Amino acid sequence: MRLRALLDTDALGLRLLGGEDELDRTVRGVMTTDLKDPSRYLSGGELVLTGLAWRHGAADSEPFVRILAAAGVAALAAGEAELGDVPEDLVLACVRHRLPLFAVHESVAFATITEHVVRQVSGERAGDLAAVVDRHRRMMTSGPAGGGPDVVLDLLGTDLDLRAWVLSPTGRPIAGSKLAGAALPADVSAKLAAEHLAAARTGRRGPHRVLVGTTTYSLFPIRSSGRSAGASRDVRETVLSDWLLAVEADAGDWPAERLDLLQGVTQLIAVERDRRDAARTVRRRLAQEVLELVQTGAAPAEIAARLRVAAPVLLPGLGAAPHWQVVVARVEWDGGEVEGGPVAQSLLEEILVDPLTSGPEHSDRIAVAHTGEEAIALVPLPAVSAEHDGSESGVLADTLLEAVRDPLSAGLNDDGRLTLGVSAAVHSAEGLRGALEEARHARRVAAARPGRVCAAGHQELASHVLLLPFVPDDVRRAFTARLLDPLRDYDRRHRAELIPTLEAFLDCDGSWTRCATRLHLHVNTLRYRVGRIEQLTGRDLSRLEDKLDFFLALRMS
Repeated sequence: MRLRALLDTDALGLRLLGGEDELDRTVRGVMTTDLKDPSRYLSGGELVLTGLAWRHGAADSEPFVRILAAAGVAALAAGEAELGDVPEDLVLACVRHRLPLFAVHESVAFATITEHVVRQVSGERAGDLAAVVDRHRRMMTSGPAGGGPDVVLDLLGTDLDLRAWVLSPTGRPIAGSKLAGAALPADVSAKLAAEHLAAARTGRRGPHRVLVGTTTYSLFPIRSSGRSAGASRDVRETVLSDWLLAVEADAGDWPAERLDLLQGVTQLIAVERDRRDAARTVRRRLAQEVLELVQTGAAPAEIAARLRVAAPVLLPGLGAAPHWQVVVARVEWDGGEVEGGPVAQSLLEEILVDPLTSGPEHSDRIAVAHTGEEAIALVPLPAVSAEHDGSESGVLADTLLEAVRDPLSAGLNDDGRLTLGVSAAVHSAEGLRGALEEARHARRVAAARPGRVCAAGHQELASHVLLLPFVPDDVRRAFTARLLDPLRDYDRRHRAELIPTLEAFLDCDGSWTRCATRLHLHVNTLRYRVGRIEQLTGRDLSRLEDKLDFFLALRMS
């Protein structure tokens, strides 16, 4: 709305004190403040309401008005209830900075002005934006034009002053409005994704409001437009693959019209999501064909021929891939009534993307197939990786889930698990069968670990850890109980911290000095604790066999 329209509304009780030539300015919002410096809360275009409590003398007016002008506010409205007439020094300061100034009659509450402006601005913008969104939807659904999610988010920014981002279920940024500026910090994105997944698992309808620090975000789920709205589906089939729209605003105060508009925006973004999934069809089919050849024992020459077809699709412009890696994933839900293979496939296509990259196109070099409850990714490594035998620049299990563990754990809740195994890089088609088996063994190692999200790499298959998953559960429990239960009971009664001491002692290779330094203890205190451990268990920590038993018990517990 224009400033001029404020003067035409008698109920607002506004009187113009200066700035008649600036009345065609657009009002984009309203803010009430009595701070000397409200700049941190201003984004431009606001009508600022003030009761003048910040003014203690004539010298205060100039810096206050200068701050408002620099922030690009539309106008200032000063209440007459506190000081009577608006001070002349404030009028002159506004004239100098070409800032329109209104006086607010003492009988008019600031809330009345705020409600009127918000209602007018929201109505006008929502109507305009709804028309634009509708046109954009028709463009995107009728052909490849349209510009993708970024264009839609820019509309939210320019027309509704809303900072918004599209995030993947792991918190990876897919798109953001120009108004949003820089991408959300990684920890904030991960927090929003985790909150979204946790809310979705409870069955609560969006938008979900989340407070991160002092900022409120509203989270809108983006569901595939190809799914039937009336279909009865288990939320676990889609919760780990749906995108979300994060808006920096509290949607709890929004009118129904604006909520409906944002729902329309999510449907529009869902069209782009469906296109991305459709584009993956070729890569999924290539992965499925290669996988079938590998598992049926086809001749290496046949597999190599299929890889030559796949490489240009997966590595456009880079020629054949000299190395390949295999990643195996499994999602398991309690009860087993939900098929885990498609969920694992969507997750692999997401988590194998560098979390620091943005946009949906970065998954174009990942081919993932699923068979039964298992998803298998065929990951080509470009030529630069070959110089390091694929070991340094390929997929590393230790870092694969570092940025996505918390969000995915929230989505898996208390009834799901994700386990992954990563093979070493192989140089040719002959090595793919071994790489697949290696990745499957590594996944079984990961499955033996506690936690909702676990991964293991090929490096661990050459250590004692490989043996642990195959020890029967009753044997594991008996072994760990015999060694560790006496220590746990003693710690519970005396708070002696014998278990942490044992862990540190073994981690320091039995070095008294290093262990005492790590635990911030005197060496004599450490010797007393180790002596108590030996007394309670009947073991001798100077013997290699007993050290190894304690080490394995701690790893299996």
